[in-house]
Amino acid sequence: MARVQEALGRIELRQTSSAQELRHAEFRVFSQWGEDGIIQRLVRDVRIERKVFVEFGVQDYTEASTRFLLVNDGWSGLVIDGSPENIDSVRRDEIYWRHHLKAECAFVTRENINNLLESAGLKDDIGLLSIDIDGNDYWVWESIKAISPRIVVVEYNSRFGPSRAVTIPYSPSFTRQQAHYSMIYYGASLLALEILAKRKGYALVGCNAAGNNAFFVREDCLPPSIKQQSSAEAYVESSFREARNELGELQFLSAEQEQILLQALPLVDVSS
Repeated sequence: MARVQEALGRIELRQTSSAQELRHAEFRVFSQWGEDGIIQRLVRDVRIERKVFVEFGVQDYTEASTRFLLVNDGWSGLVIDGSPENIDSVRRDEIYWRHHLKAECAFVTRENINNLLESAGLKDDIGLLSIDIDGNDYWVWESIKAISPRIVVVEYNSRFGPSRAVTIPYSPSFTRQQAHYSMIYYGASLLALEILAKRKGYALVGCNAAGNNAFFVREDCLPPSIKQQSSAEAYVESSFREARNELGELQFLSAEQEQILLQALPLVDVSS
């Protein structure tokens, strides 16, 4: 099945190879949404000298933003997840011995992320970093000093809107399941990530059509063919529903109902 996905992905890649806009390049092979296509569009034009990636929050790595880079483009990389069962599953997958992949079990925090990277032999310039931990994404990216990826993919929470620069308060043990029963209280707004990106020397270049992942390119590597955007230009409201009730059942809430749930929960304004 995985090889069929790879073959179909290569067909999609040929069909979208001339796309200029990131969203027009979207296709899905192993990514949750259209990130595979967007990443292929970026690595086509961003000069990558060290084809190495890091991705954390990968679960069992069957659905991930970097897997197509690994199997199609011959990249190597490190994946991290907090579940021993997930990491065992990755290590049992034939992808683990067919390709240059490391899989480590750790609950990523801002206190341990640099040690995790350095222990894996990663430092300085690499190709791509993907952060999707449904919680402390802002704080972990802020803390990363060991590596300097040329492309960064970070999940944002569109429910915080296009004009607020906010994130959840940092807690090293944060999980969205325990933070609030609704499962919609997590992460950071797009503007908060844009502000952080500028401090770290990155340009926001777009978001996916699903409205949950933002893409950044290191400013010294940004080619003329990829245009920098403001968060107001790039913002996409999420097109999927994931709110739960107190019994854990999926709820089809309106945007207004979601805001009522969120308004009483604490947030940090990173612009001040």
